[in-house]
Amino acid sequence: MKKRLLLIGGNFSPEPTGIGKYNGEMMTWLANSGYDCTVITSYPYYPQWKVQDPYKSGKSWYKKEFLNVGGENGGKLKVYRCPQYVPEQPSGKKRMMLDFSFAVSAFFKLMQLLPGKKYDVVISVVPAFHLGLLGVLYKKLRRAKFHYHIQDLQIEAARDLQMIKSQKVIKTLLGVEKYILKQADYVSSISDGMMTRIAEKAEKEVVYFPNWADIDLFHPIEDKAELKTSAGFLATDKLVLYSGAIGEKQGLESILYTAAELKDVKFLICGSGPYKERLQQMAEQLGVLNVIFLPLQPFETFNRFLNMADVHLVIQKANASDLVMPSKLTTILAVGGLALITANEGSGLHTLVNKYDMGVLVDAEKQEALTQGVRQALQNGSERIRHNARAYAEEHLSIRRVMARYEETVVNCQH
Repeated sequence: MKKRLLLIGGNFSPEPTGIGKYNGEMMTWLANSGYDCTVITSYPYYPQWKVQDPYKSGKSWYKKEFLNVGGENGGKLKVYRCPQYVPEQPSGKKRMMLDFSFAVSAFFKLMQLLPGKKYDVVISVVPAFHLGLLGVLYKKLRRAKFHYHIQDLQIEAARDLQMIKSQKVIKTLLGVEKYILKQADYVSSISDGMMTRIAEKAEKEVVYFPNWADIDLFHPIEDKAELKTSAGFLATDKLVLYSGAIGEKQGLESILYTAAELKDVKFLICGSGPYKERLQQMAEQLGVLNVIFLPLQPFETFNRFLNMADVHLVIQKANASDLVMPSKLTTILAVGGLALITANEGSGLHTLVNKYDMGVLVDAEKQEALTQGVRQALQNGSERIRHNARAYAEEHLSIRRVMARYEETVVNCQH
């Protein structure tokens, strides 16, 4: 009989990007493989930072859903939606309130499920890091295996990005995290750089469980000219695309300054987030007319949209390149896109991209480096890098390969 699995995570389907996307696809894959899967999560709010239809109508209190996820085995998911505070303009403190409010409501739901039929494996996904306490609680009370999966080194990111300035608070949080790591049967993360840092704290093996891409759905399309004209651009237009969450801490204003220098290039900023309106105001103040803001694109046409771009921007702060692995990069690699990535030498992301020669690397938070990088990428248009990007996705990022390895290493491991 297949095992029973419980995921506790603040983000889940139908969120189209970020951790919610991966949590949803992971549990869908496991349900379609015959496992009995249950999820404790929140109402979808990301990346818009407000609860989305059809959930926003009425009171967003506890809700139980049964999701038919298809597949040969007719997989089904049981999903418990829990209330949480969602700030329209997230700040460091407000994000902490969001995480704390979900942890509290998820605790009460877990207590309701506690007397029922036992789950064999309980999975907590970071962020929020303290959700691991719920995993530890269930493990101790029901003798389940506990898997702690880290998508984001949340405490270090909050410290380095000055979201939490008190060293005493940081020390306390790291102590709580160390306790969770010690209790976990399996600890995993998404990149070599993050795994090295986690292993130092956990003093145990960290499993490699990367974010994946659907390499069948997302694939290269050769005729860029047709894609551009069908989207309303000229076949000769040079298009540089940023697609993803639009937040204040990413330094996306650098795109505007590069656009001001490269007036013959069109820069597309696609997505939503709390900083988008401010970015649009800045573009207007700077008088840059070659920056086009677009909403989130329909899933059905997203492959064509990504293939249209000549260059893809993956922008992050210098002190974040070992703390997070940008999820947008996996899909860019799958379509064989030419990614321009801000990551400093010595960081895990820089090392990975350089090793497989699958992107253009420029120093983070250096405006001239970004502008020069875009200029050179457009001039060279390296087919070698595009080929390497797709090859890496096929070899390392196929959801079938990643999830099959996960099934063997975590779900069915006997230790």
